[in-house]
Amino acid sequence: MKKKDNPLRQLPVNPDEYGEIKIHLAEILEEKDVSINQLSFRAEMQRTQLRKYRDNKLQRLDLDILKRLCYVLECDLHDLLEYLPPEEGTGKVPE
Repeated sequence: MKKKDNPLRQLPVNPDEYGEIKIHLAEILEEKDVSINQLSFRAEMQRTQLRKYRDNKLQRLDLDILKRLCYVLECDLHDLLEYLPPEEGTGKVPE
């Protein structure tokens, strides 16, 4: 009997080689002509927290915050987040 191949690949040792999650909050704010202050008020969130999302300076995403942002900005989660896979063979994320 032939052993079944595992369809999943092994994680690299370095977490930077997984790829990257890009948050497009800055682009959405610019497109909708909305300030961080306005978003802070409407989403009932602190500006410092919103700046971390805007500047892609997060370690962990919060589902409640993502729901608030999508609701207040009237956008889809796919508009807000994007996964950038590493380049094949290099482990580096394309710029």
